[in-house]
Order: sequence, then structure tokens, then C-alpha cells
Amino acid sequence: MDHHLLCGLAANPALPPELVDRLISVADDDLADDLACRADLSRAQALALAERVEEGAVRLAYEGRLTAADIAPVAQPAAALALLGRGAGRPEWARLLAADPDHERREKLAACPGLPSDVVDTLAADPDVRVVAELALWTTTPDVTARLATHPHAEVRRAVAANEVTPPATLAALLTGASHPAARHCLVCDREEIPFVHDPQCSRPDCDLSAGASCDGSHESTAHRTQEAALRNPTTPVESVVAFADHPSMLLRWALATREDLPGDTYARLASDPTPGIRADIAENPAIDEALIRAMADDRDPAVRRALAHHPRAPLDVLTRLAATAKVGGTLLPRVADASPAEIEDLASSPDPAARRLVAHRRDLPPGIRDRLAGDPDAKVVKAVAPHPGLTEAQLRAMVDRHGVRVLAKVATNPDATPALLEELTRHEPPVRKAFREIARHRAAPPSALLACLKDSQAGPMAAAHPALPPPVITELLTDTDWQVAEAAASNPSLPLAVMSDLAWHRD
Repeated sequence: MDHHLLCGLAANPALPPELVDRLISVADDDLADDLACRADLSRAQALALAERVEEGAVRLAYEGRLTAADIAPVAQPAAALALLGRGAGRPEWARLLAADPDHERREKLAACPGLPSDVVDTLAADPDVRVVAELALWTTTPDVTARLATHPHAEVRRAVAANEVTPPATLAALLTGASHPAARHCLVCDREEIPFVHDPQCSRPDCDLSAGASCDGSHESTAHRTQEAALRNPTTPVESVVAFADHPSMLLRWALATREDLPGDTYARLASDPTPGIRADIAENPAIDEALIRAMADDRDPAVRRALAHHPRAPLDVLTRLAATAKVGGTLLPRVADASPAEIEDLASSPDPAARRLVAHRRDLPPGIRDRLAGDPDAKVVKAVAPHPGLTEAQLRAMVDRHGVRVLAKVATNPDATPALLEELTRHEPPVRKAFREIARHRAAPPSALLACLKDSQAGPMAAAHPALPPPVITELLTDTDWQVAEAAASNPSLPLAVMSDLAWHRD
């Protein structure tokens, strides 16, 4: 029996309890993961799965299907860590795992919330710097981060700089390097003779240093990453960060671009930065004002203009200009989503198709506006409105008749598309591959349309899982040469019960 068929069967929502029990009895890690996701798994089944496969126990613990009473921390340390990660474990587990010889388990423990203070102290003194850095990154206790900010290892300080509970004064000191004794170690000089610069094309299979990591005794690459983390940290005082808007390091300037507490003149300086990515982040920043939005609408980089179009307070006239020049895509923009009824009418009545296209992406249009846009002469407007609920079959057919392949895939997504229309779309010439994928997942797709979708390599797995597919076809697909199609067929709730039983009980 191919393993992928059992995985598909484990995800089948129509699988009866006795066959779920059977799969639990033979589960490995992959199968256990699928079984643990079943919504109908009983408590007895969850316990049986957790006892058989620890990976299943881990998933069940993360999803709240197991309690502390169900876990044996010595035999199931990963599951115990999962519960501790949810704040549902026991303090004695944390003490046990803090002494675990496996550093990866201690690292995971260090990221757990609500650890007892004695466990925190133990982890803060751990001989493995990776454990201490993980604690520094995730602890919710400001006193701990303030203490670890003077740790002799630069990697721990970098983690402290990223933690939002770190006191502002501590972050300011990490940013400037003032008030703290110099770090004595970093990940680079721990492993290499200094001075050392890591080759970005390093081919050593056991090397996990980041590209460009370097140390000449000052741990410069880690110090730079510490500054970057502190600049991104919203708790770092604004008066400590504004000077970095003109810093020679692009990465440090970029770290400022998403902050929402900068003075207006700092945003303006960053909006003229030579790096397009920095300008794009500024363009989306909700803290910039309308004057800067309008100034950035003429940015030479289309990615910046696209980012600006997603600003929640972009004026509608600016959005219309951007829609015509920046390829804002097939999404409902935040400002259009918040448009008033009067603004919706103005956009829908605009002589500019770019404005009409913006509002056509809404899915709550008044029927009159929806129907007017459905008959729009511009194919891009029609494509945008095609998925809107409430459109009639005649309207959807008219869209395809007028605009053909340009709108066909979007018509196939309409929730009110009829089985007859979906079947007709599969016969369109020339065919539209994306339409097959949409039809294969449509709840109203008839068997004839699904059979056509099976011939498409990307739509095939989705069609094989559709419950409207005839049971004999589903059964035949279990032997398909494409394992994804076969697995999807095994997950199909319309698979005959006898076939399910045969799959569950007959294994090579």
C-alpha cells in the first residue's frame, strides 16, 4: 500500500471511527500528523495516537486536545514542550527540561511563557549561548532582558534588542553601545580565527554562519544586527533612532521605515532614500500624512507606487492615478474598502476605467452598481466584478461572450455560477488553465466539469478531492500515476466505504 493513500485516507472527513482506530494502530509520524488534525477525533483516539507516536502528541498538544495529565514528560519531551509553549504545562516539567542534555530542547523551553523564576535563572546561565539568546528573545520579564543586555556574548545582546519588553533605556544603550561593557564573544569568533569575514558563497556543509558575518575583535556584524533589531523595536525611544535616517548602512535606514512614531521630517527624508525598498515601506506606513502620500505618488519606482496604493488613507484621486500606472493588482485596496456610499457611486460612475476597476473589487456593492459594472465595456472592470455574489447566470454568460479568456477564470470563481455554466467553461476554446483550477474547487461543479478538470495537471488533485465526483471514478483515481491525485482521491468523502476499509486494512 502506497503511504500517500493512507495519508489521504487519514484526512478523509467521512472515515468512520473504526477505521480511524485502525489507522491510529499503524500510524507513523506523517500519518499521525494527518490524524491529529481530524475534527472528529475522540478523546480516547487522541490518547491512543499520542501514546503511539510522539509527533502526533505534539500536534494534539499544540491544538489543545491533550492536557498535562495526558503527557509523560520523560517519555514525551516534545509534547511536554508543546504544552509548556501554550502555557498549559507543569512547573516541574520546566525544571526537568532545563537540565536536558539536548540543547535544542532547552532552546524550545527558553521560548515558553510563564517559566518559574528559578528555571529562568538556570536558562540565563546555560553554557550554550543559543539557549540564553532564545530566553533573551522571548522572555516577558523586563528585569531579565535588562540583565541579559550586559551578557558577555554579543548574540544574546542582539536577542535582547529584538524583545519588545526590554526597557527603553536598555534599548537605547544597546543602540549606541554606551553604558554597557564591551561584549567578549560572538558566533564568529567562537568558531573562527579573527579577523574573519564569512564568504557568502561558503560551501562548508556544517557552516551556519549568516552571509557576511564578520569579526575583527569588535564583533561588528553582530553589533550591526543588534542596532538593526533595536531600530525595529517599537519600544526603543524615538529620540534615539532618528539620527539613523541618514546612516550609511542601508539596512539600518530600512529598519526605521516601518516605525510609526517618527517625526514627519524623518519620514520625508526616508521617502527620498535611494533604496526603493525603503521608500516602499514608507509608502505603506500608516503614520505618513496626506502631503507625503501625494508627493510619493510620482515616485519613479512602480513597487513604491504599488505600496502607496495600499495605504489606508490614500486619497481616492491618488489611488485612481496609481491604479492606472502601478499595476495595483486584483485586490481590494484598504481605502476603497472604507469608501462611503457616495464615494462608491463616484468611483463606479467615473469615466476612468481605473477608478471603476478599484471599486469593482468590493463584494458588497449595491445591486444597481454591481449590475452596471458587470456590463462595463472595460474587460478589467468586468474581471474585477465577476466574482461578486448575486450575479445571474445570464450576466455571467454575457461577460464570457463579450470578453472571453480575459474574464473566464474570474467568472468561474463566482459563488452563484451554475453547474451548467461551469461545465460550459471547461469546453471554452481556447481553454484557460486557471479556470480549471477554480472549477475544480467550486462547490457547484458537476461531475462532467470535474472529469474535464482531471485532465489538467494542476487542477487534477483538487478535482479528485471534490465530493461530486462519481465514486467509481474516485476509486479508479487511487491508482493514478500522479501521487497527489491518488492521495486527494483517498481523502474524498464520496469514496465508497468498502474501498476505505480495503485501504485501511490491506498494507504491503
